[in-house]
Amino acid sequence: MGHVTQDAWDAHYGAGRSFRPLGDAEHTLLRAHVPAPPGGRALDVGCGLGELARHLAAAGYTVDAIDLAVTALDIAERTPPVSGTVRYLRCDIERDSLDDLHTSYDLITLRLSYAFIGDRTRVMHRLRERLRPGGAIVVVTPLAAAVPADRRRTALDEHEITLLSADWHTVERHDTDGLACLVLRDPASGPVAYRGKGRPSPHALTGAGVVVTDAAGHVLLGRSLKGTWELPGGKNDADESFAEAAVRELAEETGLRAEASAARLLALLMDSVHGMPRVTAAVRVVDFRGTPEVREPHLIHRWEWHALADLPTLTADLFTPSAHVLDVVWPGLLPELPPVHRYPLASEPRP
Repeated sequence: MGHVTQDAWDAHYGAGRSFRPLGDAEHTLLRAHVPAPPGGRALDVGCGLGELARHLAAAGYTVDAIDLAVTALDIAERTPPVSGTVRYLRCDIERDSLDDLHTSYDLITLRLSYAFIGDRTRVMHRLRERLRPGGAIVVVTPLAAAVPADRRRTALDEHEITLLSADWHTVERHDTDGLACLVLRDPASGPVAYRGKGRPSPHALTGAGVVVTDAAGHVLLGRSLKGTWELPGGKNDADESFAEAAVRELAEETGLRAEASAARLLALLMDSVHGMPRVTAAVRVVDFRGTPEVREPHLIHRWEWHALADLPTLTADLFTPSAHVLDVVWPGLLPELPPVHRYPLASEPRP
């Protein structure tokens, strides 16, 4: 769904709206699968009005409850838990520092909040780094197939659930009164694998892979419907330079706007696919405008800003030409790349 602003959330809670109350089936599931250990600590992400946080405190956890909406936290703090301790913190899980959180938790919950996170892969990596050995992350979400069309952006489809589950060795899925409840344990990590996306249509296989980074240094990757993460980019049109192809493809795929003068051609890379030569221009776009969004849903399922340190351990495959382009900008970041012929054209200042 992407990021929702604090003002929008404050207006939501300020108007007296909330979300589906915590049900008996969820109480039973939490007791059975994630009982509080002695001295247990829990983090509730997107706590809203604090109902789940208070339940976890009464169950024996010491709870940190975070939310983007100040209005929701103000309301939550007026209702203390029956027993135990809840500490409420204003935190944008995608954009803010997590330094105010504890370094480790036995339980991390995301109830009806995961679908509202834009860069889910990166956020989940940061959360699982705070998970104690033997701990669990619990994601409770509506299913897209079970909600009206106008509410599907608040739910997860099976593709997103499969992608989320791929990062864990142990995944338990339960139904709680029509909600999907995922209990995730034992994080999985790379090394990242590389693969193509099947035989391309006949074409002179030349194109550009585009590297753009946000202010925090995260790199933009799209989740292809063919099952890979990949950079923005694509084939050249007739009489089109690599720089022109790069900014055009960037706009067509993500909505980000840049001038060709802001596109730096760093190298040409040549490998082969199904016996045909494939030439990829590594292009670095150093200035752009806009916010990434899916413009070609028949090709790309979603766009996310990824932390560089996460790329070597992605559990989902990375499109091979994109991996080669990333290696031009950040040499040595990715392990054991497939063979490629590289023709450097310019130097990229190290970020």
